[in-house]
Formats: sequence, structure tokens, C-alpha cells
Amino acid sequence: MSTDTALWQAILNMPDSLKVELLHYAEYLLSNYKKTKESEEVPKKPRLAGSMKGTFVLPLPDDFDEPLADFEEYM
Repeated sequence: MSTDTALWQAILNMPDSLKVELLHYAEYLLSNYKKTKESEEVPKKPRLAGSMKGTFVLPLPDDFDEPLADFEEYM
């Protein structure tokens, strides 16, 4: 028995209230399927290395590269 035939048989045996719920769920699935197909078709631009250079400039203290006093016992 094919999937289509099994699905059709299940739908025929359902009460009308379940058929309405199944219809809503099928529409939901189809709308999500279309969204994912559309997002897959859009080519993504490659990331460029260094494109954010100069964006995050913080004032660093003069002793930034010096060892911390908390770690003196480990050195």
C-alpha cells in the first residue's frame, strides 16, 4: 500500500473535526516547507575577513600586556 493510499484511507475513517485539524496542520507544514525552500535558494554572501576592523576600538590601558598580580604565584 502506498503512502498516498494509506493517508487517504486514514482520512476517510476520520470524523469531520479531525479532518479540519488535519487540514490546518497540512497547511502549516506546507507554509513552513515553502519558507525553507525559499531560504535555501538565496545564495549567501561569503564573509570577508577583516570587514569589522576598526569597529570595536576600546581604550586599552598601557599595561594591558603585563602579567596580572593575581597570577604571580603561578609564574
